[in-house]
Amino acid sequence: MIRFEPQTDTQVETTSAPRTRPDVRTAEDAPPKIIVVMPAYHAAGTLDRTLAEVPSSVDEIILVDDASGDGTAELSRSLGLVTVVHPSNRGYGGAQKSAYAEALKRGADIVIMVHPDHQYDARVLPAMVDLIRLGICDVVLGSRIRTRAEALAGGMPRWKYFANRALTLLENLVLGQNLGEFHSGLRAYRREVLETIPYEGNSDDFVFDSQFLVQAVHFGFRLGDVPVPVRYFAEASSIGFRRSLRYGLGTLGVLARFVLHRTGLRSSPEFRAPRR
Repeated sequence: MIRFEPQTDTQVETTSAPRTRPDVRTAEDAPPKIIVVMPAYHAAGTLDRTLAEVPSSVDEIILVDDASGDGTAELSRSLGLVTVVHPSNRGYGGAQKSAYAEALKRGADIVIMVHPDHQYDARVLPAMVDLIRLGICDVVLGSRIRTRAEALAGGMPRWKYFANRALTLLENLVLGQNLGEFHSGLRAYRREVLETIPYEGNSDDFVFDSQFLVQAVHFGFRLGDVPVPVRYFAEASSIGFRRSLRYGLGTLGVLARFVLHRTGLRSSPEFRAPRR
C-alpha cells in the first residue's frame, strides 16, 4: 500500500508563488457560470455573425459599446445581450475594464473576451473553458499562429506576423512562458485572475492586453493557449502600422517595468500586492 506523507507548511511570497490548483468541480456541483464579454466599437456589421459561433453553453453575453456611431448598442439590445454603453470613447482597454467589472458583478466563474468583429472563430470557446474548468490553466489564449502559412493565408499582414513573432519570442524569454503568441484578442480567465490583477490602473489603449498578461505571470497564474482560426477582412478591426508601433513600444515598456520590479530596482504599481 502506498502511503502519502503530509507536507509541511512553507511560507511563500504572494507575488511570485505559483497559484494553487483550484478544486475541480464534480458532476454533482453546479457548472461554472460562463460569461462572454465583447468590447465593441462600430461592430453593427459583424455582431450577428460573431454571435452565431458562440456556443449555447455560454450563460450570458455582455457587450460594452465604446461610444460607437453605427447602432451597435441598439443592435446589441435587440439581440438580448447585456449592453453597457460608454457615453464617450474610452478606448479598447477602457471597454475591457467595464466589461470585466460587469461580469464579476454578475457572478461569472469564467470570463471570455470575444471581439465582436468576427475575426476570431468563437467555436473554440468550449476547449478554452475546459482547460480552466479542469484546473489546468487560469488564463487561456486563442493562438492565431499555428503555422506561418496558415496565419498569412488567413490575411495577417506580413509585417504584423513578423512583429508578432519577435515580440512573442521576447515575452516568452523574459516571462518564462511558452505561448504561441501573446497578442491574441481571444482570451479566457478564471474569476480569481480578474479579482487579483489590478487592471483598473492599466492603460485604456491596446497595451492593456500586454499589461494584463505580464501581470498574470507576475501573480503566478498559469497561462496556456489553443489554436484558433482567424479572418482578416474589411470589417474586422485591426490597428495600423503607427498604432502597432506604439503598442509594441508599450509592450517593451511593460516588460522593462516587470524586470525592474522583480529585481527590486524599481517598484511598479502594476505588480504590487493583489487588490483583494
